[in-house]
Amino acid sequence: MRSDLIFGALTHVTNRYELCQLASKATRKLHKPNTRLQDTTNEVLDRFKDTIPKDETETPAAQNVTLQERRAA
Repeated sequence: MRSDLIFGALTHVTNRYELCQLASKATRKLHKPNTRLQDTTNEVLDRFKDTIPKDETETPAAQNVTLQERRAA
């Protein structure tokens, strides 16, 4: 079911709006003619669920910088 795919994809993308934007862009790029759009969308969400985000190592550093900026202000 698609809801399982969405909840699986939300483990890597915390913002639902961002997930919708990323999924729509990926669906447009990966869609093949003569296939159902729903199948392509499900494939994209499945890929989001299974892949490890590239920014996983960069995210804590970015959060530390923003926390330091907030304290200084």
